[in-house]
Amino acid sequence: MAPSALRADAERNRRRLVDAALAVFSERGLDAPLDDIARRAGLGNATLYRHFPVRRDLIAAVYAETLDEIVATAERATAEPDAWTAFRDHLVYLCGVQSRCRATSDLLTAAVAGVPGLDALHERAYQGLQVLIERAQAAGELRADFRHEDVVLILMSNAGLIERTAEAAPDAWRRQLAYTLDGLRAPGRTPAPPSPGVARVVDAMRERGRRFSGEPAQGHHAS
Repeated sequence: MAPSALRADAERNRRRLVDAALAVFSERGLDAPLDDIARRAGLGNATLYRHFPVRRDLIAAVYAETLDEIVATAERATAEPDAWTAFRDHLVYLCGVQSRCRATSDLLTAAVAGVPGLDALHERAYQGLQVLIERAQAAGELRADFRHEDVVLILMSNAGLIERTAEAAPDAWRRQLAYTLDGLRAPGRTPAPPSPGVARVVDAMRERGRRFSGEPAQGHHAS
């Protein structure tokens, strides 16, 4: 084959692998067997590993655009004049994203190491959400003891609920989230237990992320 034909063939195979990974990850999560992805694409494992030597490379190829849209949605939310509405609607949006795709749900609650593009998107998403939190607190609408890491805890809880009700009651998460949001309003709140802190939540995200990146498990080291 001529070099141009070889390049075109390689790009077709890459596209088939990305499309297959999107389908398999969506169904089974980011730790789905890579063999299943190659099989879904109709290609051999050697072709998959030639294009994507490690799992995180494939994750980055499949989900960079999705995370970019999440970041853009957070940034658009800051234009909403009502601070509580902006915060509430974005949290509902994130939980809805989880309900539509199991792999995206994994990405929102795990820190997959070694993917610079995804790392940068996570940081932008963090900053956008932090703005929404601070605005709602400054307006006196969101309880003052709420922290960014509490969003991760809500998303982790929502992921478990979605997984357990996906077949029988796929919209159950909406009811649970409505109760959660009522508990986040500043008026009439009752004291919450102490936050576990950013470090411990990040440790939990990293521990989960190691399942997807192929890194060995490590002990927690948060203070």
